[in-house]
Amino acid sequence: MAQCDYCQKKASKGNQIETRGKAKYLGGVGTKITGITRREFKPNLQRVKITTPNGTNKYVRICTRCLKAGVVRKAVKQAPFKLPVSVQHKGQPVKGGVPAAAAKGTKPAAKGSAPTKPAATKPAAASAPAKGKK
Repeated sequence: MAQCDYCQKKASKGNQIETRGKAKYLGGVGTKITGITRREFKPNLQRVKITTPNGTNKYVRICTRCLKAGVVRKAVKQAPFKLPVSVQHKGQPVKGGVPAAAAKGTKPAAKGSAPTKPAATKPAAASAPAKGKK
């Protein structure tokens, strides 16, 4: 049976109750129980990778109540490895997309300035024939 590794919360038994009718305070004649069936209440267990007190990482099944309360510390996901800029090959494309040799003759735009565009003109709207009376 699945249970929380920290608080030992596990599934418990109970009843599912079927009712019919309208409550008296809502103007009805009262609700009646029409059926009782046994059911199982299961804890909300999650499989989480945590860091143990001695520094190792492992997967555990832990209930969301313990997870929210901070009983365990989730393992930190590391960023992917990046090659230092000084070691990168000269043939690789530059992040901006333009190699340094091709960008020599162009003047870079000032920071914060908007690129200039020609003013767009709207075509004149053609007059449509009026609908309705002639």
